[in-house]
Amino acid sequence: MKIPLLLSVVLLTGLAACNKPSGPSASSTPAVSKPHDAVEQKLQEYAGSSASDCGRLEVRADEAQSKRASDCAMQANQGKKPFYVAYDMPGMTVGVAGNSEGKLFTVQSQGGAVTSGACPSQLRVASSGRITCFAPGDMGSMGGSHAAGSMPPGAANPHAGGGKPPSN
Repeated sequence: MKIPLLLSVVLLTGLAACNKPSGPSASSTPAVSKPHDAVEQKLQEYAGSSASDCGRLEVRADEAQSKRASDCAMQANQGKKPFYVAYDMPGMTVGVAGNSEGKLFTVQSQGGAVTSGACPSQLRVASSGRITCFAPGDMGSMGGSHAAGSMPPGAANPHAGGGKPPSN
């Protein structure tokens, strides 16, 4: 009686493994937290339907996850291939998308309000390990005539520091 039980466990484990998505985005999509929200929809809109999903990371994502997401975005951008990546932080989400023409866009959500626009600077990896298209120390205007605003006074730069929330 022990053999059929063991066989059932092995078969179920094998079937569960078959249901996992395959391809590069499956192994490089770390810490997906809020799929199909307004930020992700806007990023996908900018990047296009064939875009690489480089991931959506939590603020506590480990260094390996951050590097995979950054490498994915930087390589796609260098090859003028569409991509998007997003980062969830306490109280806000920020993301960057690139389209097949090499144009870059940024999307932010804070307090339920989503702002987006053309990137004001080149794509780079910030000291936090996250992808950004803001110049160091510049989280001001979102750029572009359709930008809906800027960071509120006193708001922390989401691309500065080590990406860890302050200890209480």
